[in-house]
Amino acid sequence: MPAPARSRRWQWLLVVPAAAPLLTPYANRIEPRVAGVPFFFWYQIACALLAMVVITFVHLVSREDDHE
Repeated sequence: MPAPARSRRWQWLLVVPAAAPLLTPYANRIEPRVAGVPFFFWYQIACALLAMVVITFVHLVSREDDHE
């Protein structure tokens, strides 16, 4: 059974965490530093955290749609 259109709409948010790490040409720099860590490294950590938040959100919203 195909997913309802409403569930598929939320799945478009998954493009954000997939595209964010691909912006490395713009993130390939040292400054600004956070706690002595260069920008590039904490940007990658931020991308991972963003992915976890977005994937969890999409899962919860899609799951609630399935129980209606």
